[in-house]
This record gives sequence, structure tokens and C-alpha cells, in this order.
Amino acid sequence: MKIDIAIDDFINYCLFEKGLSDKTKESYYNDLSVYASFLKTKAITSVEDISTDDIKEFLKSRYENDKTTTIAHNLTVIKNFHAYLLRQNIVKNDVSLFVERPKLRKSLPKTLSIADVDLLLDIELKTVFDYRNKAMLELMYGTGLRVSEIINLTIDDIDITNCIIRIMGKGSKEREVPLGEYAIYYLKLYLSRRGEMLKKKPCYKLFLNNHGLGMTRQGFFKVLKQLLQEKGLNPDVSPHTLRHSFATHLLNKGADLRSIQEMLGHSDIATTKIYTHVSNEKVFDDYNKYHPRSHKGDA
Repeated sequence: MKIDIAIDDFINYCLFEKGLSDKTKESYYNDLSVYASFLKTKAITSVEDISTDDIKEFLKSRYENDKTTTIAHNLTVIKNFHAYLLRQNIVKNDVSLFVERPKLRKSLPKTLSIADVDLLLDIELKTVFDYRNKAMLELMYGTGLRVSEIINLTIDDIDITNCIIRIMGKGSKEREVPLGEYAIYYLKLYLSRRGEMLKKKPCYKLFLNNHGLGMTRQGFFKVLKQLLQEKGLNPDVSPHTLRHSFATHLLNKGADLRSIQEMLGHSDIATTKIYTHVSNEKVFDDYNKYHPRSHKGDA
């Protein structure tokens, strides 16, 4: 069977039998069109003539221009295509079966230095919004909360007497995280002025916007972006960067990984272990930067 015809059959199968969306169909078609074009450069026009080496050669040709994730997606589509050809008895063997998927590099989370965190949190307290912003960011960096967890906090979730905060995290899992002195101090200051932000209707959300309602995710991002601009810090910093910084700074200071896992609300410690890679990277950077005999030319 001609490759172009086989691709059309496969796309129709995916569309009508598998119920793929138009967007996914377009993605599959684009991947297979590039694949078919490559095979034609090798004078291969029939699916029966495709070999395992042809697939490997195609993937190798993609490494120069494409990301690993893109190549991995290419291969997934190709594997699905060849599996379909075998199921339909169009070919006798699935030549993609033993082609290995490229190993995806896990991107390390971005973090702020302690100096940058100090600069970001150096907020002059003038208006009630300054008090809110200061308390909100001190709490995020001091507890490692997700932005969704911050904006959903209520007044009752804060236990200042016992220095803890109760959080309803992912999967409706409740956890308790200790509150540091900075967070407690600025939460108290904010709570003393929070009433000024209330309008006619009561609101039990801890952090309020200028309408007297609970802070939204978009509102939090807007506050953070404005502060980053004012401080001359990297504008790409996100609320999650503060969460990553919380975990990384704790680990660098010697905190136990299990404790960090509990505070972050990770169900699997493997998720928390990404921060050990961040710390190890810092160790190597420091060694290469500061050790007098880390480079032969420096000796």
C-alpha cells in the first residue's frame, strides 16, 4: 500500500474509531506528512518497504532542529501508525516495535537567590494593599504554597497561636505547614487592616482584592509582575518560582527531604527529589567557580 493512502486510512481510523479531536488529527497528520516526505527522499513510497533503520534514520535527522519532546511525539505517532498497519494486516511486521523512545530531559525548576527573594519582599508598607502584598508573598515563600492554595485560604485556616497553617491541597488532601516569625508578623499586620478592604458583603477569604472579594489567580500574578518590574527582577518569575525557591533554600540549609515533601504536599517523594538536582547543580557550579584547582589552567 502506498504510504500516502495508508496515512489517510490511519487518520480516518483515528478520527472516526478513536474519536480524536480535530487538533490531534492535525498534529498526527503533520507528523506523518514529515515522515512520509523523509521516506520519499529515500525512494520509499510503499509501507511494506519501510524498515526499522529507516525510522531510526528519520529520528536522527530530527535531532538537529527539534526538541527531544517533539521527537518523542513524532515517534509516538509513528508507532501508532505502524501498529495500525499490522492490526489491519497491511504489513507482516511492526518495524517500529523496537525503536527506543528518546530520553526526555527533566527541566529543573527555576529559583530565586536568597538576595533576590529579600529584594522582592522588601515592600514599603504604606497602603492596605502593601500590607496585603507583603503578607501574601511572605506567606508563599515561607510555606511553599501553590498559588491556588494561597488564594483559597480562609481566615480560619490560619492558626497564629500554634504557628501553623492548614491547607487543602491537590486531591482534597489536608496538610499543616509551620509558620515562621516573618509570616506571622506580617499576617498580623495585614489582619489588623484587612477590614478596610471589605465592602458591604462579608468575605472569609484571607486575601482580598480591591472589590472586597477573594484574591484571584490573575490578581496574584498581576501583583507579582508589578513588584518584579519595580524591583528590576526577572519578569519571567512566577508564583511557582517562590515555591521552588522555598524548597531549594530549605534543602541547601540542610532540611530533610521528607519534611520538605510534607510541607509541599507531594504524594510521591520522587517529585520532591527534583530539588536535590537543583542543589547538586549549585554544588558543582560553586566548585567550578571557587575551587582554585577546579580548572587545570588555573593551577
